[in-house]
Amino acid sequence: MSGLVPARIFKIMIVLAAAFGVAEARLAWVQLGGGGGRTEGAVAGLSQQAYMQHSDPLELDGGRGQFTDREGLPLTGRTVRVLAAYPTGGMPRGTDGRLRALAETLGARPEQVAGWLDGIREPLVWRKGRSGPAVALTEAQEKRIGELELTGVAVVPYVERYRNPAESGMNALHAIGYTAQDPSRMVKLYSKELAKGKAKTSDPIGEAGLELSLDRLLRGVGGTFAVATTDGARRPLAGIGIRISGPANPHYPLQVRTTIDSRVQQAAEAVLKKHGIKEGAVVILDADSADILGMVSLPAFDPSKIGAAGTDSRNHALIAVPPGSIFKTVTLAAALEAGVTTLDEIFRCIGTYGRYGLNCWLHGGHGVLTVKEAYAESCNVVFAALAERLDPAVLAETADKLGLGRQIGWQTASFVDGKPLRLLAEEQPGAVFASPDAGKDGGVRTGTGIGQRDVRVTPLQAANLAVTLLHGGRVQSPRIAREIRYADGGLLASMPERGAPSEFGSIKPATAAALREAMRAVVTEGTAGHALGANEWPLAGKSGTAELAGKRPALNEQWFIGYGPAKGRPRYAVSVLLENRKAGARNAAPAVFGDLMDALRLMEQAESGPPVRS
Repeated sequence: MSGLVPARIFKIMIVLAAAFGVAEARLAWVQLGGGGGRTEGAVAGLSQQAYMQHSDPLELDGGRGQFTDREGLPLTGRTVRVLAAYPTGGMPRGTDGRLRALAETLGARPEQVAGWLDGIREPLVWRKGRSGPAVALTEAQEKRIGELELTGVAVVPYVERYRNPAESGMNALHAIGYTAQDPSRMVKLYSKELAKGKAKTSDPIGEAGLELSLDRLLRGVGGTFAVATTDGARRPLAGIGIRISGPANPHYPLQVRTTIDSRVQQAAEAVLKKHGIKEGAVVILDADSADILGMVSLPAFDPSKIGAAGTDSRNHALIAVPPGSIFKTVTLAAALEAGVTTLDEIFRCIGTYGRYGLNCWLHGGHGVLTVKEAYAESCNVVFAALAERLDPAVLAETADKLGLGRQIGWQTASFVDGKPLRLLAEEQPGAVFASPDAGKDGGVRTGTGIGQRDVRVTPLQAANLAVTLLHGGRVQSPRIAREIRYADGGLLASMPERGAPSEFGSIKPATAAALREAMRAVVTEGTAGHALGANEWPLAGKSGTAELAGKRPALNEQWFIGYGPAKGRPRYAVSVLLENRKAGARNAAPAVFGDLMDALRLMEQAESGPPVRS
């Protein structure tokens, strides 16, 4: 009897093994999608169901490097808590009452919120308008939304790249620029990265400003996402919720510290707004280093709506335009350097030059005056005469010595990645003569001497001209970024102060001193006396009005360049350009300059005590 037990157990084991084999084969068949082909509505196999699960990712941060001002305050990349919504595959999000409560919490109409939720086909965040900034939620709003327990709705941390002007107190900075999707440029610039799967043609790419010039360094190593897992019908899976995923590299995203002083930038924008300026540019440089503390360009622009009516994404501070009488600074420098005049030489202006159809702006003329007085009063007749005394090559070379007619923004032939870098890639070089031989014509040369004809100068170059004179003729290279650091604080690269010497050398320190004396006379006894004579800070500068020929003969460009305080240690060098002003209207640029210097004085006074007085 005992010998039969092992045989019976053996048979049972064979049967069980066969049964398990059939079950395992059936399971494999089901997983591969078989066994359900009799009806179209049959449930898919387990492997197919697993495949049909989705992960709906919402990009919270693209991983692109961010910008700060000189004090480390963010210019881009503010993190806010926002409402995110995911597709629900037809599942109801909640009761009508709770959806109305959501709308009330957001300060929106119920039908507006309901329509937005119903139309979602991919994860989205709640924005002001269709393409406006994401709406930042308060703690109370976030708490209330959490209590509603709506399906496919969550509050997540979101990095808004470009700050809302209404919240930051500043317009979008043309100097920072913007990004956009540009597949053709992606293919041209990043073909290797695309081939390796490290980039996509849909990735945003820098289109202007520092976003453009530093794009290759800003790209980062990947974005951060809020991921919601759904089933095959894109219905949220219960209990899984939303998880945050992103790159683990602690070095990214990079941080670019600019030279921009947010207080200076805001002050410049406020002064332009006070004067009702719609078109133009203002550049404020540190008088010691030539660092760009503020750079305003008008019309303003919206990085999310490039090309919108009434906006302009071009940086007018980097566009070369006719300079008018501010170029007389170059003419005077050339004449002094060549030894063909002195500040004390006497001229007589009767209102007309007598040839080339050139007249003085003052009807009837200025009468008898010195060269210094002619500069202060901006006499066209005297400066036409000085220009005719000069070899045109000397005039062009002097402009080059002073940083005009060429790009002077910070650049290097080999940056940290071994490639050349120009921080202000859109800076135009400007010009003195249209061709090397053009200045041989007396009419062209006299027109050039007063800043007309083919002369073109950018507001950046104009402000830097004042810095050059303060440095005795040594041209600095204005920079707008100081360093790039890793996310964990380590230094990747620095942009040290640089000079921008001319191939022709520099003007003499004595010439620079004479020009500063003449610029001071513009304020104390010349064309800017009415606007600037009563300022708390003693100021110096040069005004200019440029006639616009061609299709805009009834319009002028109004200029002022200067520095302050003019006694003691100057702190700021400034250029003001007001574009497309009505011909014959008083030049408003000196008043804008004066109000801006007042604002900067008050800013310093609030920090360090009483102002400097003349």
